[in-house]
Amino acid sequence: MIAQGNSQKTGGDLAMLWPMFLLVSLGGILLVFGYALGYMYLKNIWIIVAISVGAILVVEPILAVLLFRDVPTAGSLIGLILGGFGALAAIFL
Repeated sequence: MIAQGNSQKTGGDLAMLWPMFLLVSLGGILLVFGYALGYMYLKNIWIIVAISVGAILVVEPILAVLLFRDVPTAGSLIGLILGGFGALAAIFL
């Protein structure tokens, strides 16, 4: 999200692409390790997938507001609320 926001400001400068690519790669590696650790302890991949998708639905609108001061639309707010309920349901049910 930061790379996309900065590319609009700098006119598409590729110098910002490499640091963001490295951060995304690190995030992907950590995500895979998180899935592996979750599966080792919970023994149910569907709980981990539901929590991951729910977390994405909750975190992305919050990041958009914090990074870009962009007010979410009604659809984003509905996704945020349903994502929160889905994550809670996956944890407690």
